[in-house]
Amino acid sequence: MSKFQIITFTLIAITGAFMAVMDTTIVDIIVPKLTGVLATDMYGVQWIITAYMLSAAVSLLISPFLIHNFGKHKIFLFGLSIFTLASFMCGISNSLDFMVFSRVIQGFGEALVMVTAHIMIFSYFPPEKKGIAMGIFALGVAFAPAIGPTLGGYLVEYFDWRMVFFINVPIGIVAVIAGIFLLTKDTTYKVSLNVYSLLFLSISTLSLLILLSKGQQLGWFGNNYILILSFISIISFLIFIYIELNSQNRLVEYHLFKNKDFTLGILIYFVILGFSMYQYFYLLPVFYEHIKGLSSLQTGIGIFGFGIFIGIFSILSGIVSDKYSPKIVILVGVLIYLFDTIYLIPKINYYTPFIQAVIYTIPFGVSMGMFFAPVTVLVMNTAPNHNEQATMIMDYVRFVGGSFGTAIATNNLEFFKNEMFLKINENQNYQYVNNFLENLNENINISKVIFGNYEMLIATNYGFFNVFMNASFYGVLGSVFVFLLFVKQFNFGIITKKR
Repeated sequence: MSKFQIITFTLIAITGAFMAVMDTTIVDIIVPKLTGVLATDMYGVQWIITAYMLSAAVSLLISPFLIHNFGKHKIFLFGLSIFTLASFMCGISNSLDFMVFSRVIQGFGEALVMVTAHIMIFSYFPPEKKGIAMGIFALGVAFAPAIGPTLGGYLVEYFDWRMVFFINVPIGIVAVIAGIFLLTKDTTYKVSLNVYSLLFLSISTLSLLILLSKGQQLGWFGNNYILILSFISIISFLIFIYIELNSQNRLVEYHLFKNKDFTLGILIYFVILGFSMYQYFYLLPVFYEHIKGLSSLQTGIGIFGFGIFIGIFSILSGIVSDKYSPKIVILVGVLIYLFDTIYLIPKINYYTPFIQAVIYTIPFGVSMGMFFAPVTVLVMNTAPNHNEQATMIMDYVRFVGGSFGTAIATNNLEFFKNEMFLKINENQNYQYVNNFLENLNENINISKVIFGNYEMLIATNYGFFNVFMNASFYGVLGSVFVFLLFVKQFNFGIITKKR
């Protein structure tokens, strides 16, 4: 493959990946603004995000089958076409039902674009350049979510919420046309799909994701709906395991997990990225808007403050991974991440100046940029003949882990906020407070509302501190798997049944 083809193919792939991933965060900015437009409440609007997530999860599971049978380039162009069409449909939506339907289609396209772009970029570069290849891909996976809030805030503030979706259309059309004329034909071979394994794993995954997205709203396991979803998810997963153990045509290539580096890489991806990093990605915009009282555009600028470093260090970490070892880069990145999340980010509160808060998050961007490329190279190098499977597993655990991380952050923020609010009230001198409120305003009821809002602000402020610290705990837990990369004698002892 010539250098021109490598550059051209990579630009097409990264454009699709960048669009697809950015859409997951750019939409977050407009969700509160859709209640009036779509005549619904916040719980109804949540399905705009949930539907996208559910559709993408199932699509990831069938991606290896589609790639084998039709080729990565065809599936990439098909996914990008679907994503572009669905973006237009979202932009013209005037009802919640049509918007949710459009987001289901968009999620399907996003999953196909992400998996194929991942494989495409990795396959274009020679072995000694795999690190830089994944550094480029990290621009789509890590840098794009940081750009999303900034761009979304700008479009909402100066144009219209529909532009958040319409902006994908011309870019998608150009990328699809370029791909049709420039991307070469792939070698394909027919494989069959274990429909029963796919069915039960999909049911288990969908139940789990709905549970995680609706748990806080419905009261978690005190609600019968959540309990039913938990039961369905567990039973479906057990049936899936039974089918896989007794099948010659498995949905997952389990022998890949016999390689220590592959298994540790997946666990690092799942715990550090999903359980920990995704919490900060979710929490920081909420903190800027609800505690600092910033606008959507200002919040986006705050996220961009560390996002630019994700982009820079994604490329640099890929270069260093090629020259030295991805394990060294992962270790350094995780140490920076732990320093920032344990020592700096918890210092951010209501009284912290905006610029100082942005500075405190810069090491987070650096460490995240140093995370994606080396972990991906580590995992993909252990599965040279099963790139589709490795990519599907990585994206799947990223998706499920991120859902867990977001649910944990939501639940903990609500818990710690309420806990701090109760403690504030318990420790008050009621006589002093009443005298203060009487002097604050002639109408004692107005004074109580003002003071109550202040108490809630302070409680939420302290709640963020506890949630930030809790998220760092999962970073510490995930770092154990990083250190195990350097233990040569360590072995998972995984036994797989021969086919």
